[in-house]
Amino acid sequence: MRRVSRIAVAGVATAALAVTVSACGSSSSSSTGKGGASKGVGLAYDVGGKGDQSFNDAAYAGFQKADKEFGVSGRDIEPQDGESDADKVQRLETLAKAGYNPVIGVGFAYAPAVKEAAAKFPKVTFGIIDDNQDQASNVADMVFHEEQSSYLAGVTAALTTKSNTVGFIGGVDVPLIHKFEAGFEQGVKDTKKNITVKAQYLTQTAQEGGFSSPDKGEAAAEGQIGAGADVVYAAAGLSGQGVIKAAAAHKVWAIGVDSDQYNQAALSKYKDYILTSALKNVEGAVYDLAKSVIKDKKPLSGDIRGSLTNGGVGLADSNPVFKNNATLQAALKKAEAGIKDGSITVKTS
Repeated sequence: MRRVSRIAVAGVATAALAVTVSACGSSSSSSTGKGGASKGVGLAYDVGGKGDQSFNDAAYAGFQKADKEFGVSGRDIEPQDGESDADKVQRLETLAKAGYNPVIGVGFAYAPAVKEAAAKFPKVTFGIIDDNQDQASNVADMVFHEEQSSYLAGVTAALTTKSNTVGFIGGVDVPLIHKFEAGFEQGVKDTKKNITVKAQYLTQTAQEGGFSSPDKGEAAAEGQIGAGADVVYAAAGLSGQGVIKAAAAHKVWAIGVDSDQYNQAALSKYKDYILTSALKNVEGAVYDLAKSVIKDKKPLSGDIRGSLTNGGVGLADSNPVFKNNATLQAALKKAEAGIKDGSITVKTS
């Protein structure tokens, strides 16, 4: 039976890693393990890899938490530039053969590889983040209502802008990122119809670096800010760091994505210009799948969908400027209630 999990919000941890190199990309094994039936989580990163302060790092935090709590020693592997689906299949199969369970592909690009590897290893649980399809019974599809948190980001932008111009920068022009743009623009327009939303995608494909090029993000943000945008929301993985850098340089607001980017150490010098972040609890999804396999011995499968209702998506409130704005918080509370009770239907495209 395909089950649906409630994704719980989890805190971000840190740990040191010993780095090794494998034939299918650089990898690391944690040093916290004590052994067990499963060696731990096998984690294969999306483009941009670990250190993006966003999507991949959220997955890594769930990986670390599982290692620490369950006394195992997982393994995570970085992607390679210009890799093929065959490379991804090899990476997942290498992890499965070595005894890691669950094995998780971070990002929709792993969809074909997960399908192929799961068929070859029916006793291993596979997970894929940001893709859902009619998979085998040993696959968990970990997906999110990104449009809902993006709607709240749009409300925030509309009530913060002074120029009545805001920007959206997507990493790659694909349906997943269209959800971020659609929710954001709807949130803006539902709040103030006269605001201009400038939208831009960095590349047409991930192979062109849309999720892994801070310089592309910075250049796009410079253009939008030059055209009057004083709040810029980026859904662009590692490229979003360039957007935040440009916003700080021009003393306008950035809205981060996936992780609470206000609290990311690598972005600390820009934090005063990170108003909030549209959160996606990838960390919780990775941890919950690991728990179901390693501790509960009842592997999750099927759609595991994060929403505002179950805490799988939301907005970060670490910046006091955001948190202490009573007018904004009242508007966000009303919008969130509307999404939860169905009176507001957020578009996905």
